[in-house]
Amino acid sequence: MKVLVVGTGAREHAIADALKDDVELYCYMSKVNPGISQIAKYKQGNEGEVEKVVEYAKENEIDIVFIGPEAPLEKGIVDELEKNGIKCVGPTKSAARIETDKSFMRKLFEDYEIEGSLVYKVFDNSGDVSKFLDEFDRDVVVKPVGLTGGKGVKIVGDHLKNNEEAKQYSCEVIDNVMGGFAQVIIEERLIGEEFTIQAFCDGKNLAPMPAVQDHPHAFEGDNGAITGGMGSYSDFGGLLPFLSQENYDKAVTIMKNTLTAIASEAEPYKGILYGQFMLTSDGPRLIEYNARFGDPEAMNVLPLLKTPLIDICKSIVDGTLGTVEFIDKASVCKYIVPDGYPETQYAGELIEVDEKSIEKIGAKVFYAAVGLEDDGIHLSSSRALGIVASGNNISQAEKIVEMACEFVKGNVYHRRDVGTEELVNKRVEHMKEILN
Repeated sequence: MKVLVVGTGAREHAIADALKDDVELYCYMSKVNPGISQIAKYKQGNEGEVEKVVEYAKENEIDIVFIGPEAPLEKGIVDELEKNGIKCVGPTKSAARIETDKSFMRKLFEDYEIEGSLVYKVFDNSGDVSKFLDEFDRDVVVKPVGLTGGKGVKIVGDHLKNNEEAKQYSCEVIDNVMGGFAQVIIEERLIGEEFTIQAFCDGKNLAPMPAVQDHPHAFEGDNGAITGGMGSYSDFGGLLPFLSQENYDKAVTIMKNTLTAIASEAEPYKGILYGQFMLTSDGPRLIEYNARFGDPEAMNVLPLLKTPLIDICKSIVDGTLGTVEFIDKASVCKYIVPDGYPETQYAGELIEVDEKSIEKIGAKVFYAAVGLEDDGIHLSSSRALGIVASGNNISQAEKIVEMACEFVKGNVYHRRDVGTEELVNKRVEHMKEILN
């Protein structure tokens, strides 16, 4: 079977790695990913140029296309591929609005009375925002309605001092049409611990994956700017140290109800549904959905797959999705980024990655936003590569990853605290305080 992976980052590298032994693998990517280029036939090109991706898929008689990033989904890449008789793991443009239009997602919760939502309001006028925030007596989260690569969210009490700064940022979002919409969504700030559940979906059935916790802040101790994600961990048993089976199941139920609502409102949702939740004193609340695998969260779960990914892909496109099995281990991912990220002066510099030594100690490398040139691997201004390992517990996996990070040389940085006992225990104690 011929499978085409669309995308160029570490998420797509992890998808390709999980498929490589069972299919004839192709990739369409904007930059040459050093890892994917070793395991797949590929073409370099803009993934957002839908017609060219379709043309490449037709030329190579591709059976299934797996869409990695969100931007091509927003442009209707699945719709165009399916018009040409090519099956896809990924939602149509209409169904992908669960991520690409946050106002659509929130209204879906209202209209179908799905539990787990929160107080929110959408604005397209800065004057109305100011009036609302003057009367709102809680801290808020400000989000552009459209896509901003995971970097548009700002939180009062974290990135914004107060609701006055929230007003200023809201005006900036509206005036600059951030994310493609001259709109901003204001949400209540939830207090708790974030976690992610990703699920395979065939339009009707949903197969959830182990829960993961991401670390979006740039610096250790959860300080600094919100990034695309600096690392993540999962635990054996599919839960997290602060997440009970009951609350995991409640979150999955919210996702199942969302899947039913999307099918009624738009089209059956096929692909990966990513639910980002906050565990609060009232149980899990939905922060947002993504219409694809998370990055780094994909790197935690895909190496643990026991069911072959190609079998899952076939069942998604055929509408026959059943139970998906995972190896019962913990995993830790740490992202290597250029020093100073997200503001860095080292874009373009060479780095050295000793893959053999990393693999020898039981870890894996998944390349992200780097450039492969004749003289080696060059940094960009974004995340460079994820290093992942599994173990019988989080601590064991973390220690392997931390050792592996020493085999990457250059002007680079990573959050050493991701997955450490100290930080995990901090999460557990925080949740105990909230629940008590």
